Amino acid sequence: MHEAPPQNQEPEETGPSRRSVLWTAGAAGAAGLGLAALGTGPAAAAAPGADGTAEAAATAPKPQGKTMIGVPFAPRSTVRVGIIGLGNRGDSMIDLFLAVPHVRVVALCDPVKEKVARAVAKVTKAGQPAPAVYTNGDHDFENLCRRTDIDFVYAATPWDRHFEMAKTALLNGKHVGTECPLALRLDQLWELVDLSERTRRHCLQLENCCYGRNEMRVLRMAHAGLFGELLHGAGAYLHDLRGLMFDPTYYEGPWRRLWHTRLRGDLYPTHGFGPVASYMDVNRGDRVVRIASFGTPALGLAAYRKQHMPPGDPSWRESYVESDRTISLVQTAKGRVIRLEHDVSTPHPYSRINSLGGTKGVFEDYPERIYLEPDQGNDEWGDFGKYAEWDHWLWKEHANPPGGHGGMDYMLVFRLTQCLRLGLVPDFDVYDAATWSAPVPLSDRSLRAKGMPQEIPDFTRGLWHKARPGMDSPKPTE
Repeated sequence: MHEAPPQNQEPEETGPSRRSVLWTAGAAGAAGLGLAALGTGPAAAAAPGADGTAEAAATAPKPQGKTMIGVPFAPRSTVRVGIIGLGNRGDSMIDLFLAVPHVRVVALCDPVKEKVARAVAKVTKAGQPAPAVYTNGDHDFENLCRRTDIDFVYAATPWDRHFEMAKTALLNGKHVGTECPLALRLDQLWELVDLSERTRRHCLQLENCCYGRNEMRVLRMAHAGLFGELLHGAGAYLHDLRGLMFDPTYYEGPWRRLWHTRLRGDLYPTHGFGPVASYMDVNRGDRVVRIASFGTPALGLAAYRKQHMPPGDPSWRESYVESDRTISLVQTAKGRVIRLEHDVSTPHPYSRINSLGGTKGVFEDYPERIYLEPDQGNDEWGDFGKYAEWDHWLWKEHANPPGGHGGMDYMLVFRLTQCLRLGLVPDFDVYDAATWSAPVPLSDRSLRAKGMPQEIPDFTRGLWHKARPGMDSPKPTE
């Protein structure tokens, strides 16, 4: 049903007040996303000056509004959320929104009515009123975004729908957050930056890995100088998804596997990129200026299909081009180097690498280990557990958080809704979202250009020089 939305939206910053196609991103999604288009758009050819700023800022599109850097949310007593997409991710995240005090799930959208019914049951079981539901085809999310009783829209759908959902939410005066990546094309990323500035609404990449316990501990240690001057870092998404990508029920259709027939670059950079960018204060005193990517042959999915899929399965009509292992090198204006890796189509244990090195030592994850001077010596790794005093205040306050991924999902939801409720500046912003997502099109372009470096736009338009808080913001007072 479509409830008549109540006219009680709180005052805020000044601004204007799809089944298989929508959620599977099948052939229709590919049709409007030509491979060449992934590397195009305003500032696609932006070249940094000697310090990585002047030329890049000069070639950025003219701003349509004031910067969103440092802009707080308007405070509110209750955070009212609308959720688009109730597949594996959305269905798990709704539990966490319901677990945080002062948060109400107002509306749900998914064309699969059975999924919506399950989600509605969760909401009412938690003691909240039944949410409005939007199940009428590919674009019913637009009606959800038009409601006047929603503060924040969360999109947990396949990648190529994030852009239009974020755009629609912004144009309807809503703050919005998406799963990764924010968008798949540079021109789309720039459009969302412009819209966020023009509408005075935040557009966020909800990167849960930034809230991992190890990531937040390393962040605080890095910013306290324990690693000395930072030199290099690494992040990755190394996750054997072959079985899930060929499972006919796990994903709503084959949308994720089909991306391996379209792109060669890093399809999922933000899990590794977001935390390392935070360590290095990217967009807060440093910025990333270029990326060069290299990839292996695409053999893993075809080999898995040959071993496991019966003749006549639709997957036999697919030709895979995505490199089994993509390795990208990103350089910052200060000369630091970040290594990004992506591999979901070969057998290996899960890892995000999560490494940081400086003039006083290095941390490496999976397994966690650390080497810092003067604490360690004799070329032996030290015990990272001995640095628990450096845990972020979120992890000290919530030592055993509910939810999956080791609790980082809950930390993300708790902190996001805390910022919304108390009227705080979010831990990351649209400039971070665009920066973390830019390796998707740029790594693909670099691979097709035999590893030629590609310039990364300065989405802050030159404002990255100024140091400012980010993921290590202090604990607020209620």
